Amino acid sequence: MAASQAQSIEDLRRAARRRLPRAIFDFFDGGAEDELTLADNRAAYARLRLAPRALVNVAQVGTQAEVVGGPSSLPLAVAPTGAVGYGRPGGDIAIARAAAAAGVPYTLSTSATASIEQIADAAPGRLWFQAYILRNRELLDALIARALAAGYEALMITVDLPVGGKRERDARNHLSFPFRYTARNLVDFASRPAWAWAVLRHGLPVMENLKGLEAPAASATRLASSVGRSYDPSFDWARLQAIRDAWPRKLIVKGILRPDDADRLAAMGCDAVVVSNHGGRQLDGAAATLDALPGVVRAVGGRVPVLVDGGVRRGADLLKARALGAQAVLVGRATLWGALAGGQPGAERALAILRDELQRTMQLCGACEVAGIGADLLFRP
Repeated sequence: MAASQAQSIEDLRRAARRRLPRAIFDFFDGGAEDELTLADNRAAYARLRLAPRALVNVAQVGTQAEVVGGPSSLPLAVAPTGAVGYGRPGGDIAIARAAAAAGVPYTLSTSATASIEQIADAAPGRLWFQAYILRNRELLDALIARALAAGYEALMITVDLPVGGKRERDARNHLSFPFRYTARNLVDFASRPAWAWAVLRHGLPVMENLKGLEAPAASATRLASSVGRSYDPSFDWARLQAIRDAWPRKLIVKGILRPDDADRLAAMGCDAVVVSNHGGRQLDGAAATLDALPGVVRAVGGRVPVLVDGGVRRGADLLKARALGAQAVLVGRATLWGALAGGQPGAERALAILRDELQRTMQLCGACEVAGIGADLLFRP
């Protein structure tokens, strides 16, 4: 099935799986250890049921929303996703352009395979830059300065990754970055000739923003430690306050599950909080983000907007998150699978699917505008 024919985000996931070697697909699709949190992120949305209003004129509905102080065509922003170019050359730019065309914010990952400047030139729109906290403080400061110079409207600090998680699929598949070729993964790569030809034609991608950083550990069996090797486990509240004081634009903090942490972030002047468990890719056993959302919303008490990511696969999920108090969701894998399956048209298809499903769900629930989505639309036995 071509990406343009996909009827759901799951269709795009299946199309990406058919195109990619197992090791590459598993890197994007998988989670940490037993993948309990990965599964529970999705299950939390499945557990939540709706209570639609009847006899409402829904001939016209509007999906527009304010997201972190600016307009968006959906209550949605594109989450940061790293290493996209290993799945499809130019994949980062494809997703960024799809987001700009759809009128939603796009977040560039520190570990993207396109640079801060390349994205700003190729996909002008609402751009946010996500920063991992690196041991190399000079490089981190330089990245933040580059994002400021390139006109990014917001800086997103990820705080749930002091060390890398244990992603066992990657170790079993002998996958590491940069690639370490083994008999196992060479057979795997050769099984997807279209993908392999694209890699040969374009060359292995580079994590453009991390040039000069020490290479990861050599052994694929040490992938878990190599992923977190460059991150700074000493990062704390004082360091975050220093970034807040220095960054003159919007500051978004991603990776919060606890109400007390959210309360402290709101008090220190952050502009938005993202309820996130890193898509289940780091700490297995962490709470599902949708389950953690209401407590965070109560803790911030309207002082700052709350966003949520993890497990978003349907337009109805946007409505459910909004009904629980989120201003918007972040989607990562949805647009990622679209791009991996079909480039920019695939990423555009992912956003179109979510828009159509949200609009349809709003009509079926008797909600004419995003601002009218509230807790009364949730079924409480």
